Amino acid sequence: MDNPPLSVMFRCDSPPENLPAYAQLAERIGYDELWVVEDCFFTGAISAAAVAAASTETLKIGIGILPAAFRNPALAAMELANLSRLFPGRILPGFGHGVPSWVRQVGAHHPSPLAVLEETIGAVRALLHGETVTMHGRHVNLDDVTLAFPPGEPPLISAGVRNEKSLRLAGRVADGTILAEGAAPAYIAWARERIDEGRAEAGRTDPHRVTVYAHLDFDEAARSARSELAAQFNSPAQPSDPADAETLARLVADAKGDLDALAAALPDEIVDRYAVTGDASQCGSAVQRLAAAGADAVVLVPPRDADLSVAHLTLAAEALLGG
Repeated sequence: MDNPPLSVMFRCDSPPENLPAYAQLAERIGYDELWVVEDCFFTGAISAAAVAAASTETLKIGIGILPAAFRNPALAAMELANLSRLFPGRILPGFGHGVPSWVRQVGAHHPSPLAVLEETIGAVRALLHGETVTMHGRHVNLDDVTLAFPPGEPPLISAGVRNEKSLRLAGRVADGTILAEGAAPAYIAWARERIDEGRAEAGRTDPHRVTVYAHLDFDEAARSARSELAAQFNSPAQPSDPADAETLARLVADAKGDLDALAAALPDEIVDRYAVTGDASQCGSAVQRLAAAGADAVVLVPPRDADLSVAHLTLAAEALLGG
């Protein structure tokens, strides 16, 4: 099996002034895409996407994700139309619910996050396709809105979601789905089934791209990936392979909030399932497992340490992309 398109994330905790050189490196060593992130309260993803696209020649730029509750859909559509016209075929926007605590922190909480996401994606997608939109929903209110400069090639819009109802929503209204870090193959396959259920409900037969984020640790010790996974498994919101649920629950309970202890206790086989780690052969096998489970594209999330990040991405490119 061939590897799916491989991409890299520019982490939100990286200084924004590092983005141009990072994007140029990603393009030079052969990655297909660079994904920027909009987590509170780091940097804005629209401006980051513009900088990354302007700093490179052909690299596609993913936006994963814009919290739907933060943005008026008309303004979001204007920004994305601008990017899509300036960099045709290179912009891959994503919208999501956003972290609930952040949404409340900025006064954007809504009683129905599902309605916010569905209406926002529906309105933005229609505007980017040159339609005139009037919508009076639970969240979106637009009267006779038409973009003056819709893109000639509307971008595919993905939904960054994880739970059952939201995955079905993604299948109904979005062109793709983004699955966050720590998605095991069994979860990806399950998510793909929920997406397809939503697509069937809407009668959609067009392609639907599933993009999967995966922690990269080009090191057999996988210390960075273990640390990242420990933090995720310590959260009850983290979806897992049902086969691992009992083991993970026991390990989390035994660690009693000590993330270092939890990271050290994670069995190698669990780390291998939830991240791309090890040598060239092991990392290649991990990517292929993600593809076999239903991932159309894999975004490698590098270690937090800046030096390790560049080293691991370069080694991974040489091993997996022939760079």
